Amino acid sequence: MRAVLGVLLLVGVGGGSWFYLQVDPPRAPGRVVTVTVRPGDSLSTIGETLARDGVLASPLAFRIDAVLFGAPTVLPGTYEVPQGSSFGAIFKILGAPRVTVSAGETLGEVATSVSAVMGRAYGAALRVAAAQALARHPLGATRSIEGLIGPGTYAITSGEPAAALLGAMRRSFEAEAAAAGLSAASRVQGLDAYQLVTVASIVQKEGYYPRNMPRVARVIFNRLALGGPLQMDATVLYALGRDGGRVTPAMLQTRSPYNTYLVNGLTPTPICTVSPEALAATLHAPPGAWRYFTVIDAAGTEAFADTFAQQLANERLAAARGLP
Repeated sequence: MRAVLGVLLLVGVGGGSWFYLQVDPPRAPGRVVTVTVRPGDSLSTIGETLARDGVLASPLAFRIDAVLFGAPTVLPGTYEVPQGSSFGAIFKILGAPRVTVSAGETLGEVATSVSAVMGRAYGAALRVAAAQALARHPLGATRSIEGLIGPGTYAITSGEPAAALLGAMRRSFEAEAAAAGLSAASRVQGLDAYQLVTVASIVQKEGYYPRNMPRVARVIFNRLALGGPLQMDATVLYALGRDGGRVTPAMLQTRSPYNTYLVNGLTPTPICTVSPEALAATLHAPPGAWRYFTVIDAAGTEAFADTFAQQLANERLAAARGLP
């Protein structure tokens, strides 16, 4: 009996020591990695993801800790976690306040969302960080990093400065761009990488649904090739600080470099955050002679036309279906 108790004691001490070393590793945290939690991921799946990315060594110990001491609700999103972190630090990051950036949002809208979560001072600091981020931007942006942050959900850990949050958003875009095949050396239709992001942002707003985006991109390239105005309503709305809605004749007279009815060519900067679909549509626009498009049904389907006469016919179809 004494021998059995001794073995049990050794096992208990050994197991406890092992568990403690998993919970709070003795080494200093290492490289920061980006961890993605997807909708429907269980805590077990999250633990396996963290182990695969080198954040923790044992998914089993992670689950045991969560059962014994509880765990925060973890929402889908992108998290930046140092490798070798303690479980306490991991749960602190996974349970932190978060903000979601959606494709089609402007930088100003993102700052407003951040302010709603973290307070107005933090949102203001994000705007300052955005202005400072222009120095030596890899795509050559000089006026704004509008369009150069990635869509996704971002955790904001305690004490994290706004500049660090912006850095995570920028890295997300860089990963998105790399996955789409966009680099500083990219050239399509004579446009450089930054101009292509600008095109993608207009595609995002004008196409709205991924199924429309490739041909919208082709329309933009065709109009640019003609050398005249793009005549895109989304750029006028951006100039007015509006998101959606009808563009009136008075709005079309707005004096702004973003009014593509009055100014030829592209806008000076992108006009919103872009999705992977909008980037792909821009980089791989299908061949075609389309110069016009309009929404023709309540599902957002867009019809494309080579000639203005065809465009007028599509507009009559839309009107017959009760669209404004």
